[in-house]
Formats: sequence, structure tokens, C-alpha cells
Amino acid sequence: MSRIGDTGQAGGSGTNLNETAQQVGQNLRELGGQVRDAAKEKYDQLSDQARSYYDEGRRAAQEWEQGFESFIQEKPMQAVLIAAGVGLLLGLLWKR
Repeated sequence: MSRIGDTGQAGGSGTNLNETAQQVGQNLRELGGQVRDAAKEKYDQLSDQARSYYDEGRRAAQEWEQGFESFIQEKPMQAVLIAAGVGLLLGLLWKR
């Protein structure tokens, strides 16, 4: 068996090996950049979607709040009786 250092042919293949390693390194850097860009794009997309869901939920909660307020202002006695009934029910369930 001959070693690379023992033969006179090793010089040419060593240069070729260095060039190949540099090319592989460059390809990996480019691929890493592409993966980073794709991940950032997906993150931005999911972030926008989450922000949209949050805003939609907030609007719905505000609408419910306004609806409850108007119901309480229109029918205060009924609202108090409903709240007392719900409190009694929860108290009975909690006790068990």
C-alpha cells in the first residue's frame, strides 16, 4: 500500500482536494443562507397570522363587552338576578 505522501502524484490530488473542500464549504454557506431566508420568511408569515388572530379575538371580546354593558344598562334587575343565579350555581358546584 502506498500513502499519499509517499507518491509523487499526491501534489495534484491535494490541490484538487482543497478546491473541492472549498467548493463544498461555499455550497454549504449558500445552502445555510437559503435555509435562513426560508425560515425567516416562514416566521414572518406565522407572526403576521398570529397577530391577525389576536386582533380578531380582541375585537370579538370588545364586542361582547359592549353587548353585556348595553344589556346591563337596559335590564339591570334581570342582569343582577342572572349574576346571582350563576354565582349560586358555581357555589353549589364548588362545594361538591
